[in-house]
Amino acid sequence: MSDPIANIINGAAVPASSGRTLPVWNPATGEQQAAVGLSTAEDVAAAVAAAKAALPGWAATPPARRARLMMRFMALLEDNREELARILGAEHGKVREDALGEIQRGIENVEFACSATELLKGTYSRDVGPAIDIFTQRAPVGVCAGITPFNFPAMVPMWMYPIAIACGNTFVLKPSERDPSASLFVHALFREAGFPPGVLNVVQGDKVAVDALLTHPDVAAVSFVGSTAIARYIYATGAAHGKRVQALGGAKNHLVVMPDADLDQTVDALLGAGYGSAGERCMAVAVAVPVGEETADRLVAALKPRVEGLRIGPATDPDAEMGPLITREHRDRVAAYIDAGVAQGADLVVDGRGFRLQGYENGFFLGGTLFDRVTPEMSIYTDEIFGPVLSTVRVPTYEAAVDLIHGHAYGNGVAVFTRDGDTARDFADRIEIGMVGVNVPIPVPVAYHSFGGWKASLFGSHAMYGPEGVQFFTRLKTVTQRWPSGIKEGANLSFPSMDGS
Repeated sequence: MSDPIANIINGAAVPASSGRTLPVWNPATGEQQAAVGLSTAEDVAAAVAAAKAALPGWAATPPARRARLMMRFMALLEDNREELARILGAEHGKVREDALGEIQRGIENVEFACSATELLKGTYSRDVGPAIDIFTQRAPVGVCAGITPFNFPAMVPMWMYPIAIACGNTFVLKPSERDPSASLFVHALFREAGFPPGVLNVVQGDKVAVDALLTHPDVAAVSFVGSTAIARYIYATGAAHGKRVQALGGAKNHLVVMPDADLDQTVDALLGAGYGSAGERCMAVAVAVPVGEETADRLVAALKPRVEGLRIGPATDPDAEMGPLITREHRDRVAAYIDAGVAQGADLVVDGRGFRLQGYENGFFLGGTLFDRVTPEMSIYTDEIFGPVLSTVRVPTYEAAVDLIHGHAYGNGVAVFTRDGDTARDFADRIEIGMVGVNVPIPVPVAYHSFGGWKASLFGSHAMYGPEGVQFFTRLKTVTQRWPSGIKEGANLSFPSMDGS
C-alpha cells in the first residue's frame, strides 16, 4: 500500500507528523484501499501559517484577477469531472450519475464566485453632510477554515472556499478522513489554474485537527457541515475563541403528500430523494407524510415495488441507481435503526437488511427499506438515520401534517406535493423550515441563492454560499470622508448631526 494520504501546505504535499493513520475503505468491496495521515496541532499550525503568509498578497490582488483565476479553475473542473466522479465512487461509493450531479452543483458555486467583481461592490452616498461623502466596502476577514463531511467530498468544500477566496481570504480545508482523495485532486486543479501557493491548504485529520482549527488565534472564520451534535460543538467552541462560525447540522426532511398530488410524480420524487446516494444526504427525504388513509394506502402500495426494484451496485456499474454506505460501522448503525423500528411497532413494508450482492459480499451494502405507520415517538422518526430508510407517517389532515413538521427538532428542508395553489402558498408561508419545495423533493437552492435550515439544523447567523456566503466571508467597512476645502474653521464639540447646522 502506498504512503498515507498527505496534507497540502503552501502548495506542497506534507505528510502528517503524528504517525497515526486511519484506513480508507472501498465501500463496494469492503477492502482497505489507502490510509490517511492524521494531522497534529503543529501540522494545522503550519497550514494556518502558510495561509496567513499568503493573505496580504492575495487580499491585495484585484477582484478581477481573482475572478479570472476562478474561471480557469471552473474550466479545469469541467474538463476533469469524470476522473473526479471516479474518485468519489471509489472512496464514497456514489454511482456515476450521482457523483456527476454532486460535481455539477459544486461547479455552480465556483461559477458564482467568478462574479467577485460584482459581489464585492460597495455603496456610495454623496453629501451626507456638508461636503461629506460615505462609501462602504466588503473587506476579507482573513484566514478561513472549512470542516466538511464525507457525504459530499467535492461539493460541500466548494460551498466554502471558492467564495471565501474570491472575497480575498485564504483558506484551510479539513475534509472528511473517510474519503480524503477528492480534496487533493481538486487542489491540484486549483493550483493548475494559477492560484498562488498558500491560498488554499488541505489538512487531513480527525478531532485533533478540528480542535486545532477552532482554537488557533489566526483563524478568523470557520464553516462546517455535519451532524447536529458536532455542529453545536463547532459553533460553541469556535465562538468562544472569537471566531465567526457557520455550522450546518442534521436534518429530518418531510415530504407532505396531499390527496390531489400526482401519484406517479410523487413516487418518483420519493424514490430519488429517499434512496439516492443511499440516503446519505442532509437533504434526503426521510419521512413521507400522506394526508388521509386513502392517500397513504395508494402511496405505500405504489412505493413498495419501486423500492424492491432499486438497482443497487458498485460505482463501477453503469446501471446502478444506489451504491453502498460509507463504512461497515455506518451500515450496521442504519441496520440497527431498522431493528428498532420493527421493535417499536412500525410496519416494515420493505426490508433492506438482507441485501447481498454477488461478488461484493463484503461490501457495505444495504437494500432500500420502507416503513409504514411510523409514529412520532419512534427513533426511526426522531433521529437522523442517514441511510436508505423511508418512514411513512400517516396524518388525517393538512393541519396535522404542518403540526407534525413543526414538532420536530430539525428544520432543514421540507416539501409538499399538491396541485392546489392555495395549499402550496399557505404551506410555503407558514412552514417553519429553512428550505421549502413545492412539487420539488430536494429544494437545494441554486448557487446564487443560499443554503441553510432553521432550528437544530443551523448554528450561526448566516446560511451558506450565495449572497449569505459573501456576507459571512467579508466584513463591512464604512468610510466617511471630507476634504479640507469643505471644512469650516473652528472646533465643534457637539455630536455630528450631518444636517449642516
